[in-house]
This record gives sequence, C-alpha cells and structure tokens, in this order.
Amino acid sequence: MIAVTFFDGEGWREGVVEAVDGGGMLLREEAVPTALPRLDGVITGGFTDHHVHLQLVDATLLADSMLGRVVDLGGNPEVLARLAVHNSARTSQNDTSAAFSDQAAGVLAESCTPPAAIEFAGAFLTPPGGYPSDREWAPAGSFREVATVEDAARAIAEMADAGASRIKVASNSDAGPVFDDELLRTIIELAAGRDLPVVVHAQGPGEAQRAARLGAHALAHAPFTERLTDDEIAEQAASLSWISTLAIHDGPERATAIDNVGRFHAAGGTVLYGTDMGNGPTPVDVNPREIEALREAGVDGVDLLRALAPADPLDPASALFVLPSTPDRTDADPLRARRLTPADLKV
Repeated sequence: MIAVTFFDGEGWREGVVEAVDGGGMLLREEAVPTALPRLDGVITGGFTDHHVHLQLVDATLLADSMLGRVVDLGGNPEVLARLAVHNSARTSQNDTSAAFSDQAAGVLAESCTPPAAIEFAGAFLTPPGGYPSDREWAPAGSFREVATVEDAARAIAEMADAGASRIKVASNSDAGPVFDDELLRTIIELAAGRDLPVVVHAQGPGEAQRAARLGAHALAHAPFTERLTDDEIAEQAASLSWISTLAIHDGPERATAIDNVGRFHAAGGTVLYGTDMGNGPTPVDVNPREIEALREAGVDGVDLLRALAPADPLDPASALFVLPSTPDRTDADPLRARRLTPADLKV
C-alpha cells in the first residue's frame, strides 16, 4: 500500500493505492498515515475525448490509450450501440477475462486492457441535403434528414431507443441548408423530453450565436468561423459548453478558434477537450496538438485536467494513470501520463 495524491475531476484528494487479487490495484480516499511510502507522481482516471467518430478510426486502439471515455458525435446508431455494449462488458480493471469482440459488426477485438467507456449521439440530424449528407466520409446510417417536426420526433426516438446520451444536430451553413429557428428550437425541446442534451455543429456566420440563443447545450466545435464579440462570449459562457477541436484547424480558422476559446475560458465558460477524432490522421489517444492548442488558449494546469474530464479513479472499473508532478502539482502534464502498474507500488 502506498500514499497517493489523485485528481477527482475537480481537484486534488489524498488516498491510498493497494494491490488486489488478480494483479490489479484499488484506490481509496482516506487519511494517509505519515509513515506510509508515497507514489512519485499523481493519479487520475483515464481522460475523456468529448468528440470522436469511432467508425472513422481503428477503435481497437482505445484499449491501450490514455482515454477512459469517448463521446461519439456522429455515426450509425446501430453500430455504435453494439460497440458501446461490448466495450462496457468489463466489470473492473482487474477483470481480464471479458471478451469485447463482435467480429460480424467489425467492432473492438478482445483485449485484456480495460477499454474506454463509450457514449454516443448516434446519427447527425440535418435538413434534406444538409451537412454531412453529401460527404463521402459519412458512414451509411450516420445521418438522418429531417424536414418536419414528425421527422424530428422519429429520429430523436430512434437515437434514444438505441442508447444515445445526447443528440447531434448539424447547423453548417457553409456546406448546405440548415434548420430554421422554429424547427431547431423544436428539436432541442423534443430532445429535452427524452432527457437528451443537444450538441450542435455550428459553422457559418452567426450559427454559433443562433445555436446558443435557441437553447443548445454544447457546441461540437469551438467557434472558428468568426471572432465572437465579448458580449457574445459572455452570453455563451453562461449558457452552454464548447468542445475544443482546435487542432483540426490551420491558419486563420485556428487563430480565430483559439482567440474565442481564450476569452470564453476567461469568462468562466466550460471548455471540454475534444479532437474530432477521425477528422484526418488523428491519434486514437490523447492528441498532443489539441493539448498544445488549449494551452495556447490559456487552458492549462487544473483547468486543462478538468477539460479532459478524467474518469472517476475511485471506480474499481477505471484504469489508473500516473502523471509526473512536482509537489505543488502545477505541472501535472497529461501528455506524460502512463498506466499505473503493480511495479509502482514497490517503493
């Protein structure tokens, strides 16, 4: 047994880690005896990527990543539901016998490493001809074209029944038609009736402001189309969260997104780490370019860890990770995280 400092998602706590039968480890929060040996570093659960597309990457790589949870924001709900079920089959980080494969569905292969928990939105809801209906990368079944309130109600019921934890709406005026205010507001209200928050891909002049005004819960991308005013930033900081996805941009769009995020964060807005995994050659892991961009926007230290939303390290099903750190914990760097191993307990 050794003493540890761990991050609980909001701040630092003290506890102990001990070995358990089967070669695993268990973290407990408790007062630490002064004489107990202490781990060199700090502990977190696996990190969260709040914007991924698992059908566009090799999802088997999640098992050996630093990610403890991923949120898929656009894919075939049937495929994602199977993937989520198989990936949640483990009961604890010490259970290495569970099989996570469904070869017929083309989902995760067997692994003795606890894979990331998977949440999903299911299919994009978009107007007829709207984004991403004309994109070659969009997997079959990954969008639903919604023209009426009845269409919206059916699509939301389908996603909810498949196990979706949120609804994804496309509002990309740069790439095609978008919902009018009335239908977008109705979609948000219908989703609320199923206790599903709505995440909007807002792209094009005024789309981020419109999504916020109509009641969206989150933006799938930090606004990059235009520089928001300070008043618009303040309004959004009080009403919805932004998923970063800064590293997918280059040039002026990247600069605009980083500027917006910096002011949004300074205004008290909730910034969530997300990469749009699958948009280009992105790692199936924590993305160093996204971390670099967040730091450039002023999101660092404890704020960066909060954006990464680590899984609860006190949950026996969570993998535990060690981050090198100085005693004041100001430099706990997620890019230097590694899995805690039994050898770490031998201090």
